[in-house]
Amino acid sequence: MLGLMRRKLGSGDVPALIGGQVLQRISPATSVLPRFFSSAAKEMTVREALNSALDEEMSADPKVFLMGEEVGEYQGAYKISKGLLEKYGPDRVLDTPITEAGFAGIGVGAAYHGLKPVVEFMTFNFSMQAIDHIINSAAKSNYMSAGQLSVPIVFRGPNGAAAGVGAQHSQCYAAWYAHVPGLKVLSPYSAEDARGLLKAAIRDPDPVVFLENELLYGESFPVSAEVLDSSFCVPIGKAKIEREGKDVTITAFSKMVGFALQAAEILSKEGISAEVINLRSIRPLDRATINASVRKTNRLVTVEEGFPQHGVGAEICMSVVEESFEYLDAPVERIAGADVPMPYAPNLERMAVPQVEDIVRAAKRACYRSVPLAAAA
Repeated sequence: MLGLMRRKLGSGDVPALIGGQVLQRISPATSVLPRFFSSAAKEMTVREALNSALDEEMSADPKVFLMGEEVGEYQGAYKISKGLLEKYGPDRVLDTPITEAGFAGIGVGAAYHGLKPVVEFMTFNFSMQAIDHIINSAAKSNYMSAGQLSVPIVFRGPNGAAAGVGAQHSQCYAAWYAHVPGLKVLSPYSAEDARGLLKAAIRDPDPVVFLENELLYGESFPVSAEVLDSSFCVPIGKAKIEREGKDVTITAFSKMVGFALQAAEILSKEGISAEVINLRSIRPLDRATINASVRKTNRLVTVEEGFPQHGVGAEICMSVVEESFEYLDAPVERIAGADVPMPYAPNLERMAVPQVEDIVRAAKRACYRSVPLAAAA
């Protein structure tokens, strides 16, 4: 595989390892532009947002390259890399064998030497084959080298439940990777998130785990002219308040943000004003925004697709208990996936994943507006 790496990266305008020589390391950009909002100009799907972000970053920096299964000739299993092979050639869009441990390791090695790999997993369930490289090689190297070694690499692909793909292809890895010092973990919801966060991830000097959602790829979102600008970035570690409210705070990420917004709309018709926070960044977590919201609403509902034990919601609950306990007027409500492997049967699969009605019921409980079981009988 080292020979493949030398051959693939040894041509064109991408630096390479030749004859044992170490290529010159170039410090990656560390700044992220602040965000300013402008009026929506057009609609963009999450798929288009990811594709445009990859295209622009590859065009701006010859050190950026993409590798993974079917990213080239097939233009990506989900067509995220459509058109990139034709534009940048096989030296920068590399089709790999079905060996996650192999190409993830090659990517980490390339990052050690100043390149900026974007490694695509067809699903993050397959990243378990490469988890040693992600954690022991990528995440820990900066610390173990006393800051001498940067690892500017992005691991990206669909994460969490899709539809009818069973337990081995439906797991959410947000809490897994967020547990690890040295990694940054991002999870976009909208086209704005996808475009701005992927650009920030590629420009970041540290390894980033970028968790997308297969069911969101075809979803369209309004985007402003600012979002379409090539300099646009979403700051890593900063959540977004998608909807302001005063009665209860709902935190969510990825696909669950949409469910939370639907729940907030239903709640508004019953006189409950819900504030919806799109986390965007799982590690680092925007504790300040979450706690500021809870101190205003005095109630919290966390929503995630992953398993409940040691989950993202559990960390958020602990943060609020530690920093804002005296502001709480009700117990924290935690909505998560069922604590079982994902069923294959569609009716059971739906029961295993949080639904809009689950969020509505939890918010009502937090606001002491739930209907007693005796009254409902």
